[in-house]
Amino acid sequence: MRTYNQPAALYFGPYVRKSPYFDATRRYGCSAYDIYNHMYLPSYYNDPIEEYWRLLNEVTLWDVSVERQVEITGPDAARFTDRLVTRDMTRCKVGQCKYVLLTDQNGGIVNDPVLLRLGENHFWLSLADSDVLLWAKGVALHSGLNVTLGEPDVSPLQVQGPKSKNVMQALFGDEVLKLAYYDLMEAKLDGIPVVITRTGWCGEVGYEIYLRDGSRGEELWERVMAAGKPYNIAPVPPAEIRRIEAGILNYGSDMTLETNPYEVGLGWVVDLDKPADFIGQQALRRLKAEGVRRKLVGIEIHGEPLAGWIEDHWPVYQNGQRVGYISAVVHSPRLEKNIGYAMVPTEHSRLGTSLTVNAPWGELTATVVRKPFVDPQKDVPKS
Repeated sequence: MRTYNQPAALYFGPYVRKSPYFDATRRYGCSAYDIYNHMYLPSYYNDPIEEYWRLLNEVTLWDVSVERQVEITGPDAARFTDRLVTRDMTRCKVGQCKYVLLTDQNGGIVNDPVLLRLGENHFWLSLADSDVLLWAKGVALHSGLNVTLGEPDVSPLQVQGPKSKNVMQALFGDEVLKLAYYDLMEAKLDGIPVVITRTGWCGEVGYEIYLRDGSRGEELWERVMAAGKPYNIAPVPPAEIRRIEAGILNYGSDMTLETNPYEVGLGWVVDLDKPADFIGQQALRRLKAEGVRRKLVGIEIHGEPLAGWIEDHWPVYQNGQRVGYISAVVHSPRLEKNIGYAMVPTEHSRLGTSLTVNAPWGELTATVVRKPFVDPQKDVPKS
């Protein structure tokens, strides 16, 4: 197996935020962290392949406090949120979540959060890695709408894997099992206030527990670990292998402000004809009408298994000419293939197209393939 990087530990300083679970992650063996949304994100506990199989067969716990929340409240919160995101918020009921996009005036992707609707005029945007609170404040300043924006004391955990239902039932009772995919409920665990959602970042059965009091992070962590002990629970970092298998994109690598929804296959998240205007609507109408010039495609890279994750975009060539780049690649243990994403011109995006990838140690051959690579109908997380 070809290893193309090793995890590197960070110096911990007071200028990077720590989650309410930070000490617990170190105590349970996390030895390396990324920086994400100005916070430390656990990135390495143990053998990633062992963790992958535990996620597929048992249950795992993730500290994802880096999913910072932008809270939108006030008399005009619903109108403002509808103006901010590309989906039609009139179709989002209280108690539901939606995967949404925020775009700029050119149609570029600002962020791809999960939206939680806790009340008629109460929303959270659970963020990917970009400064959306600042963006939203700028939009609100000239909106003429009465809204309040801020970052609440909220820190999510993810409980992911086929036995996550057992763990959540042990913690919260039978009521939690009634949650449909992308629904939410408010609850307390021995006085610890939380919001629970049927969501996750890996394509497995899973939940997120949004802690609403950071002072009780250690309590919540240990209670989840205790409830999960009969099911062999273990803390892991976000599952890069499994999210790529599931066709889930990562903001900052697979999409950025320089990409638009149609280029990365997220046109389904754009409601161009929704009643409310939204930022980027006119640009996206034009982009859809013109058609995109490049696409993010699924690829299979042939050769020996690759271990790790890419530190930079790898160049992609065809017939000796550079045509694009690889944004992510992993080795899938169950598929026994190297899979990932490549941004290429549309003329090179057809299934079966052969490409050459310039890896740090030499050239590799690749083929454009269909994505998602596993469970395209999302039957697993919906189960």
